[in-house]
Amino acid sequence: MYKGQSGMWSWLLHRVTGLAVLLFLLVHIVDIGLLSFGPDVYNEGIALFSTGIVRVISLGLIASVLYHAFNGVRIILIDFWPRGARYQGIMFAVVMILTILCFLPMAYFVVAPIFQPGASAVALPM
Repeated sequence: MYKGQSGMWSWLLHRVTGLAVLLFLLVHIVDIGLLSFGPDVYNEGIALFSTGIVRVISLGLIASVLYHAFNGVRIILIDFWPRGARYQGIMFAVVMILTILCFLPMAYFVVAPIFQPGASAVALPM
């Protein structure tokens, strides 16, 4: 039993972030599919991505991708490095620190346009 140790949280977060990335991929397929309806429909759909709520949801996606990627490297190290399991707790802490350090600058660029008047999404030329 994990009993709330770092291994349990790592396993749970890896599954949840994997589902979040999958959900994004499904949304992305629909988003790209809007191109088949013409540039006006596509531009209206893309305009949704510049709204505040979608930008906040994008923060969740960014955090999910970062954690999932760093934790994937951690899992590879545990599987293929003979002493990896011994250091899994330390590596989990490193994964969390790297995720936060990489997330913060990206979060600034995603959230900053919410507070700037006149900021808009990139549109497809007609």
